[in-house]
Amino acid sequence: MKSKIYLDDLRTPVEKDWLVVRNFHECVNLVQKLGLENISLISLDHDLGDTAMKEYFSNTIKNYTIDYNNIEEKTGYDVAKWLVDEFYNKNPDRIEMTRSEKKQTPIKFPEVVVHSHNPVGSGNITGYLNNFLMNEGQKQTCVRVEIEHTV
Repeated sequence: MKSKIYLDDLRTPVEKDWLVVRNFHECVNLVQKLGLENISLISLDHDLGDTAMKEYFSNTIKNYTIDYNNIEEKTGYDVAKWLVDEFYNKNPDRIEMTRSEKKQTPIKFPEVVVHSHNPVGSGNITGYLNNFLMNEGQKQTCVRVEIEHTV
């Protein structure tokens, strides 16, 4: 049975079948331990710490932008970029493949969704991952979801 990973610094999903990680490094370590091919689903939060939350309240909700220079800790967006890099590190042959070749060769990459309440951060993550999936000839499946959670 494949694993499900839930990245959030504060919330915990109600369903008990998630492996919960609280920051970028815990998430990366768990993915490396399990292997991308052994993960069915990853749910990402964007804001993973105090400076990310400060940026959210001082800039994002007022100006609908994120200045990543104001965020010290890595975010769910950094995890998304790392997942794509990890995929290409494990599958370097796909970099040179044509789009039609990629369409004929499905990838082993977990479904990734975003449960963050930060709309700009969520958009950055879903846009990045859907561009990756499109370039790999796959369906764009990364969406924003609500997952029942406790705090």
